[in-house]
This record gives sequence, C-alpha cells and structure tokens, in this order.
Amino acid sequence: MPRASSKSSVPPAIAVPAENGVAAADKNSSIESIANDIATAIVEKRLPPGTWLREEALGRVYSVSRTKVRAALLMLSKDKLIEMIPDKGAFVCQPSVEEAREVFAVRRILESEVVRLFVAAARPRDYQVLEQHIKFERTALRQTTTTGTVREKLLGDFHVALAEATGNRTLAELVRELVARSSLIAMLYHSSNDPHCSSDEHADFLRLCRKGDAEAAVKSMNDHLERIEASLELGTEKPDRQLDLVKALLA
Repeated sequence: MPRASSKSSVPPAIAVPAENGVAAADKNSSIESIANDIATAIVEKRLPPGTWLREEALGRVYSVSRTKVRAALLMLSKDKLIEMIPDKGAFVCQPSVEEAREVFAVRRILESEVVRLFVAAARPRDYQVLEQHIKFERTALRQTTTTGTVREKLLGDFHVALAEATGNRTLAELVRELVARSSLIAMLYHSSNDPHCSSDEHADFLRLCRKGDAEAAVKSMNDHLERIEASLELGTEKPDRQLDLVKALLA
C-alpha cells in the first residue's frame, strides 16, 4: 500500500497524488465512490478515529473540487462515520462508551428482526451464499498472511449479507451502517474478540436457521453480539492519547 509523505497532511490511508510517485485517483470520481473509498479506509482501520480529513488534501488525491469532497464527507457524516465540526473540519468519529453500547443495543434489536425475516423466507441459494461466506472466513483465518483487518471485515460482512438476503433494502442499509460503526468502535476500544470464535458462531447460527427454529436463531445471534460487545474495553471512558495526537499533529 502506498504511503503518504511525512510532510503531507493527507491521511496515510489514502494514496497521494501522482507527482509523488503514486497513480492519481480517477478524475471522474463520483461523490459516492469517494465516500465509499473513505468509508472502506475507516472500516479497515487505515484511518483511525480522530483523523482530520482535509478537504483540499482529499481534493488533490481524487482530482476533484472541494465541493465534491465536501458532499462526500457529508454523506459519511450522515452514516456517523465522521464528524463535521464547524470552523474546524471533518474528523473520523470517536464514539463514546455510551454510543458504543447504544450501537450494539440497536444491532441486537435490528438483527433479531433480520433473523426472523431470513428464517421465514430464505431460499436454498441464500443459505449457499452464507455458507460460502463462512468458508471464506475460515480460509482467511488459516492464512498467516491475512491481516486482522481483513478478517474482521469478513466477519462483519456476514451480518450484512444476512440482512441483504431478507430482501429488505432499508434494513440491510441500516445493518451495514451499524456494522461499520461497530468496526470503528472495536478499533477505538481495543476489541479482544477471537475471530475463530466468531466464525464458529456464524456456522452454529446458520445451522439453527436451517432447522427453522427462528427464536433459537435469534438467541444465538444476540449471544454472539453480546460476546463481541463484552470483548470491548468499555468499563470507563478512556480517550486514546495516541489518536488525539493524530488530530493535534494534523490541526
């Protein structure tokens, strides 16, 4: 992955312009593609909480106007991945302990409904897609070259794929947003979640769905989410001084 110059204000997760030896972004980048690219960098932990997202720097990276960058950042702020601070700029969000607990509480509510809808209407093809996803998870876990970020993204994508299988687009979008916010929370509050355990729980959950036992599957999903939440260091509000330093250095 290309790295930004130490003298640049461009966050290290995003490629620098061509004049620094790295291919420039597509000049026809859409607002949606820019937003998706930045969101992916946040979810994959290449942009830590507190990182300042400078409009002019991002404009150079993507070869677009600041107006287009600002529109992309506004999209991300609506998804709660970044925070727009008046007279200061846009920063990758730093969720509080209370917000972290709320996100997981809402996930349990929404994903319980996802499970019920899935069990009621899932087709053989839906099960095949999710079983294949679990195989991808386990393959990634066996490979020593796979980064923790890729593993965690695969595990989160299982929940998104499950929601998409219900056919309810709005519900799937909400789950996607909450999974992304959960990844940000896991990064900030130092998750000790065992990815092997998560993948095994996905497989156990899917077996319950195949049996048609919706309530047992709901309980399995809730237990899974509660365990992930319990793996976070949420006992007290502990701002990460190193992440605060990132913001200070880029201010």
